[in-house]
Amino acid sequence: MRALVQRVAEASVRVDGAVTGAIERGFLVLVCAMAGDTAAVADRLARKIAALRIFKDDQGKMNLPLAAVGGSCLVVSQFTLAANGMAAGNRPGFSAAAPAREGEVLYERFCATLQGEGVTVARGIFGADMKVALSNDGPVTIWFDTDHA
Repeated sequence: MRALVQRVAEASVRVDGAVTGAIERGFLVLVCAMAGDTAAVADRLARKIAALRIFKDDQGKMNLPLAAVGGSCLVVSQFTLAANGMAAGNRPGFSAAAPAREGEVLYERFCATLQGEGVTVARGIFGADMKVALSNDGPVTIWFDTDHA
């Protein structure tokens, strides 16, 4: 799986003009299931992100996880994280992404595992055309690719 985690002061996602998920302090997580990913991969990534220590402590160092700051996650599916921008031509290829049905199952599993770790999770709608708004805090942006762990 691939995930792009952004530390945010706030974030929201809209589908057809209606807010489907919104958070205040926490992480905006853009996530993509890749072909061949399993439930175990989704679980490992969710646990890693739940424990990610990128909030400032009393000394100003990035040392605190979500739970320590009362943070939440807004999780948005984004198959374009599977893009191969170096493919021939100028149109990226997305064949490395999991098929839609498998991707949705892994997206749901990822969200459920985050919740199981005690994280409050807001969501987009899998496969929908979404409008995401965020206030990136820092900015702090972390890339995860379980194939390169």
